[in-house]
Amino acid sequence: MRAKHTIVGVNITDRVQHAEEIQKVLTGYGCHIKTRLGLHEVSRGYCAGYGVVLLEVIGAPAKIAAMVKQLKKIEGVQVKTMVFTH
Repeated sequence: MRAKHTIVGVNITDRVQHAEEIQKVLTGYGCHIKTRLGLHEVSRGYCAGYGVVLLEVIGAPAKIAAMVKQLKKIEGVQVKTMVFTH
């Protein structure tokens, strides 16, 4: 069987408004998130209200699909999945 790396990208248009709801979903699937990287614009005196979270996920495809489905239900959130096979 070939190894897979599954990356889920979560684009968030209003971090302040939806952070709690997004965090609740991510916490619920925490045992399936191997790596989490948050990206948003920050400079002196400025912190963007939008951002991207990249997740390296593991586990059953059905669990990952369920997490993606829950994230997509949140207003202002766009989710894309990439699967790399080695």
